[in-house]
Amino acid sequence: MSNRTPNTEEQFKGVMAECRTLFEKKLHDYGASWRILRPSSLTDQLFIKAKRIRSLEIKKHSLVGEGIRPEFVALINYGIVGLIQLERGYVDKVDLTPTEALACYDRHAQEALALMIRKNHDYDEAWRAMRVSSYTDFILTKIQRIKELEDIHGEALVSEGIDANYMDIINYAVFGAIKLTGENNIA
Repeated sequence: MSNRTPNTEEQFKGVMAECRTLFEKKLHDYGASWRILRPSSLTDQLFIKAKRIRSLEIKKHSLVGEGIRPEFVALINYGIVGLIQLERGYVDKVDLTPTEALACYDRHAQEALALMIRKNHDYDEAWRAMRVSSYTDFILTKIQRIKELEDIHGEALVSEGIDANYMDIINYAVFGAIKLTGENNIA
């Protein structure tokens, strides 16, 4: 067993590479069909993924047979989809090729990594001492904030915008995926 301290940036990049691979495969199968999602529908998709994680954390048993970690991966990918949708708006007909969608994905994934590096520096790896269930609760809180911001059409007085909440969801979900790597997480 190695005494080497885990490198957060390497672990983050590893999870993001896994997420990108899945995203690319889904682009092959479905194209960028998510371009049709309106903001509220995307928020609800994030909500059901996070709610399922919380449910599995509490019940400790899945009847579907899929564990918590795949839901964190889904939250990461839907968080990036959310950033793309904020940037481009939703459409009635898919308007991105898989190559264009991947370029957007990569740019936002890089922004999430850069934000994590800055915050991790300031917070001094505090995420490592947190419980995975806290990531889940923080993600659900961020989703609730997005709902509130959507209801007031993004006209916040003092709060971060929807994009900052998507970035935080991505980063908390990556931390959850890192912590659950190689663990039996209610499969």
